[in-house]
Amino acid sequence: MTVVIGFEGSANKIGIGIIRDGEVLSNPRRTYITPPGQGFLPSETARHHRAVILTVLQEALEQAGLKPADVDCVAYTKGPGMGAPLVTVALVARTVAQLWGKPLLGVNHCIGHIEMGRLITHADNPTVLYVSGGNTQVIAYSERRYRIFGETIDIAVGNCLDRFARVIKISNDPSPGYNIEQMAKKGSQYVELPYTVKGMDVSFSGILSYIEETLFSMLVEITERAMAHCGSQEVLIVGGVGCNLRLQEMMGVMCKERGAKLFATDERFCIDNGAMIAQAGWEMFRSGHVTELPDSWITQR
Repeated sequence: MTVVIGFEGSANKIGIGIIRDGEVLSNPRRTYITPPGQGFLPSETARHHRAVILTVLQEALEQAGLKPADVDCVAYTKGPGMGAPLVTVALVARTVAQLWGKPLLGVNHCIGHIEMGRLITHADNPTVLYVSGGNTQVIAYSERRYRIFGETIDIAVGNCLDRFARVIKISNDPSPGYNIEQMAKKGSQYVELPYTVKGMDVSFSGILSYIEETLFSMLVEITERAMAHCGSQEVLIVGGVGCNLRLQEMMGVMCKERGAKLFATDERFCIDNGAMIAQAGWEMFRSGHVTELPDSWITQR
């Protein structure tokens, strides 16, 4: 049995999770929350992560009932993400790997989301809609690698929602997107907005003034196009925005019309977490991958 511990801290979440052969043994997490109207700056976010990361590490080991000797590999988010938070987590992961005498493994953040979604939902070979604060992509596995079939050409959908929340001073606790969703549930009027789909790509920067329904319609359209291109009958929604029940509902209607299946996870696993890095690390480690110390850098892109 292979045990992998994963360190995630690419944005305002710091999480450490432990996976043992597909079983989530622990997955504690902390969130850096700023006042309404403010975003989170890299330096301040990194300071938050430094203050809590060892506590989260202790919680992960205790909840899993494991000791360092029981761990086979240390995985960490190599990128993409915010530079200062990524460096903070990478430093701790590198130190832990050396102290414990374990191999180190740098993981792509996006792949972590996908592999966690596949583990939890048991989706076989889905067309993936990856929607978060920093990323908006339609992805499918083809010819031995994940390939991007469509993406935003400007800002990510989560960033669009976050910026809208800042403009009208919506609370960041627990997250701007969640609070927008709760407010939208009380709405009854649809406001027509610019609908900007360009082939397989989307543009969100011009519709910051209004938001949710139109954004999600665009995402459903480009996901359906990717499904047709790939001949896929499964959709998996991952990333923090994937928690949105209205997005899931709209995607579900499209899937039903095509006779396809929709897969999604809840906030435990769609929001950035350590277990997703551990799971992707588990898959990579079992395939013979390791990251040598001189190669254990990070990348924001």
